[in-house]
Amino acid sequence: MTGKAKQPATIAAANGVAAGDRFGAVVQPLYLTSTFAFAGYDKTQGYDYSRSANPSRDLLAETLAKLEGGAGAVITASGMAAVDLVLSQLGPDDLVIAPHDCYGGTYRLLEARRDRGHFDVAFIDQGDDAAMAAALAGAPALVFVETPSNPLMRVVDVRRIAARAKAAGAKVAVDNTFLSPALQQPISLGADFVVHSTTKFINGHSDVVGGAVIAADAQDLAALAHWANVTGAIGAPFDSYMTLRGVRTLFVRIAQQQANALAVATFLRAQPQVGAVYYPGLADHPGHAIAAAQQSGFGAMLSFELRGGPAAVRQFVEAVEVFTLAESLGGVESLVAHPATMTHAAMGAEARAAAGIGDGLLRLSVGLEDENDLIGGLAAGLGAIA
Repeated sequence: MTGKAKQPATIAAANGVAAGDRFGAVVQPLYLTSTFAFAGYDKTQGYDYSRSANPSRDLLAETLAKLEGGAGAVITASGMAAVDLVLSQLGPDDLVIAPHDCYGGTYRLLEARRDRGHFDVAFIDQGDDAAMAAALAGAPALVFVETPSNPLMRVVDVRRIAARAKAAGAKVAVDNTFLSPALQQPISLGADFVVHSTTKFINGHSDVVGGAVIAADAQDLAALAHWANVTGAIGAPFDSYMTLRGVRTLFVRIAQQQANALAVATFLRAQPQVGAVYYPGLADHPGHAIAAAQQSGFGAMLSFELRGGPAAVRQFVEAVEVFTLAESLGGVESLVAHPATMTHAAMGAEARAAAGIGDGLLRLSVGLEDENDLIGGLAAGLGAIA
């Protein structure tokens, strides 16, 4: 695309389309090559080896960087590889401030790296000003933010955290997986890095595992790209091609999915079997005002507490319709997960309790099905609770 700056939805749908392929292909070909021919002695034709760079991966990286407003992006083999790539920039004397209620895989990775002496970690409630002040007094190297949080949908003020972190000399990384760049751009709020599990909303079809790190600064980008090449923690060309195919419909998918999510949240909060609903799109959600200020939508993720604990959960998931009991999120199909036994099992009971993740909590990823079918499917599950 040339000419004046394009709107994000146009970038998602058309970046790289009809971009000069010698056969006139509208969609850029998939480059399934591991190596590239040199033009001559010590002279490449722009690429040499696909671990270092590949046109299919580069187009996905360029598109995501444009959507997030960054200097560039590194495409990784998974979302966890993306988180780990950011953490790889730290040293043994560095401190990371992380959310106490973050995704279970992130929690597990941070603990494992800490226990191996790679850095230190402080898990805190980042919505607690006093706790943040105390943690920042420890001169952290990195503040890792997850908003909305997984699975409790807590929202923190990215702009405020970024300003305080930078005043303390720390860089800021934001996991933007739950919202995608269609609904939130953390770099514009002060973040240095944006992390995605592209497996989720960016790809959107539950058929590719991948990740990405977008850097605000060119020097940081170069350091990340260098280390990804050193370790080989890069995404495959085919996975990149498929993920970009998902990006093309990101904005229209998110628009319908979040409309369905609001309808589902509104339904659930009126049901006697439900003790609480966590969805920032509800006006009485504690983070609603912050979310409205820093997001352009409230997303398609929500969670809710069932009265009756594990017994009620078992009855619900065995009777629910339309929603599939599975891990992951962000696909066109609706999923239900039980964090305590699935996505956050690795945290352990004590850490889950500290984060507020109870045994009666269920997380929903709302898809593109008909709104009435989604509500009917949930009603079937709720109706099975004794």
